[in-house]
Amino acid sequence: MTRNFSSLPEMKETRNPRLLKVVKRASQSPAIIFFAGIHGNEKAGYTAIEEVLNEIKIEDIQGSIYAIAGNLKALSKNKRFLDYDLNRMWTSARMDKRSYEKKIYREDEEQLEIQKILDEIIQEQHAQLYFIDLHTTSSDTLPFITINDSLINRRFSRLFPVPVILGIEEYLEGPLLSHINKMGYVSLGFESGQHASKQAITNARAFIRLALHFAGVYSFENSEEDFRSLRISAKENEHFYEIVYRYNILKNEHFKMKPGFSSFEVHQKGTLLATSDDRDIYLSKKATLFMPLYQKKGEDGYYLIRKINPIFLSLSAWCRKIQADGVLAVLPGVKWADANRSELLIDLKIARFLAKPIFHLLGYRSKETGPHFLKISSRDRVSKTWLYEDQYWYKKNPFR
Repeated sequence: MTRNFSSLPEMKETRNPRLLKVVKRASQSPAIIFFAGIHGNEKAGYTAIEEVLNEIKIEDIQGSIYAIAGNLKALSKNKRFLDYDLNRMWTSARMDKRSYEKKIYREDEEQLEIQKILDEIIQEQHAQLYFIDLHTTSSDTLPFITINDSLINRRFSRLFPVPVILGIEEYLEGPLLSHINKMGYVSLGFESGQHASKQAITNARAFIRLALHFAGVYSFENSEEDFRSLRISAKENEHFYEIVYRYNILKNEHFKMKPGFSSFEVHQKGTLLATSDDRDIYLSKKATLFMPLYQKKGEDGYYLIRKINPIFLSLSAWCRKIQADGVLAVLPGVKWADANRSELLIDLKIARFLAKPIFHLLGYRSKETGPHFLKISSRDRVSKTWLYEDQYWYKKNPFR
């Protein structure tokens, strides 16, 4: 067979240190975008993406690949951030006002450059866009995925043999992936392991190869081996979980996690978890611990999570398909908060009967709260589902 070299993807060389590598094929092909080092002390993903991309044969690429470095200044100093957490700066208020253009924080310049790259990628008119943010944690952990709760995110993330965590958008303000989810694209966060662990790099490499394969951008000969390796590292835990509690560390609070805790461990009521100033913090009931903090910077002391019943996931998907959430807007004390009908405003003085599980079932997560109101948003309402619904992974997992 004669290869048509005019159709080969273009390897774009760049002097921009933020772009680790760019391989571009013509528009109307899929594109996958990797972020690495959004936190400057999380280098496993940065190392892994460089190693994987060096393995790629350009003539076999079926789409476009972008590898974007995150907080370059913090990476150079091996610090989570310098002035402000870059993964907490993507709030609607900051993005609408373009606050980062004022360059008050050193991270503002980082954000401005990343946003410019995002704008350029989206304008390329790719068939599908897949955004992957690579992270590690300060504690020991199984590899896992975090997603904003939309059906396209659920269906793509279920391809990977690792736990999937829903609902983090309810507890974090301004992460990069929440900003991207508002644009309607598939986006996953992958936590590959503990910061300094060699296994974290191994897990990240396997995940990156699988992500390229599942997105239809590039296939490796050993994809099934990567799948098995990741499944073993995750101890065959492929459950969906949701976050039910976050310990928020206040300014000037002296929080210290007790040593030896790991994510996904189940602990009994009364377990001593941490100290805050002179106060001991105990578990009030049996729970599964998630991301205990073992680093100096960070506002998240620890989380508690619980498994989601697969029946609930199926029912939730069905309710969203038929847009059953439209019923909410006719209830007393509930109204649409925006013209796109992606947000609901709830008057808690009137609609106290509406419990959080009902919102989650219909695809809504809390966004803003006040003494008498709650604003909730739906990722499904803004998802560009039509871009992905014809993809093989939307209904089928190739390795199961």
